[in-house]
Amino acid sequence: MRSSSGFTLVEVLVAMAIMAFVAVAGYTSLTAVIFGVESLREESRRLNDINRTFQVLGKDLHQLVNRSVYDEFGSRRSAFEGGELAPQTLSFTRAGWHNTVGLPRSTLQRVAYYLDEDQLVRAAWPVLDRTGAVEPNELVLLSGVESIDVRFLAGLDQLEVDRNSQIDRRYWQENWIPDLSRPDALVEPPLAVEIRLQMFDWGELERLYVLPPL
Repeated sequence: MRSSSGFTLVEVLVAMAIMAFVAVAGYTSLTAVIFGVESLREESRRLNDINRTFQVLGKDLHQLVNRSVYDEFGSRRSAFEGGELAPQTLSFTRAGWHNTVGLPRSTLQRVAYYLDEDQLVRAAWPVLDRTGAVEPNELVLLSGVESIDVRFLAGLDQLEVDRNSQIDRRYWQENWIPDLSRPDALVEPPLAVEIRLQMFDWGELERLYVLPPL
């Protein structure tokens, strides 16, 4: 008679333990790969949002025109204003407002940028000289913004570069507003504006925009 042989209980338990170890290792590796891919996608989306924000800012600033406006309080505002003492962090008049359907309106547009909690908002008004009933169209460009800081270069005599080719911004102005002691006084646009965004996740980001000659 042939003697039948099989696995012992110990051998079965060892095989099950090995299979369980391989399964756990494979699941852990797969989870890490999936997490890495999702994290990379999220960072890519975040970088795209940041780049798009600076592109929108640059496009608006490069179409700056020297056209003052009247705000909802009937006060005359300069073509370009900004800083902590200004009504908005940045506000200016731009050209290039497309009118594809041929509406009876100007191609100039008043836009503003400001921080609402942790969101950078772009506001655009449908008319240049507005009343209290005119509401802007607001668009959230970027979230997770801790603070926004702007600096303005008034003239070439304030432009200094050190030996490391770094721009010395000690003489740049923190506010670009007219003389408050003179009602309806206007101020000409600066030569350049620097915008710094302090992000919660990416730290400090900055862009320097040279404004077009007017």
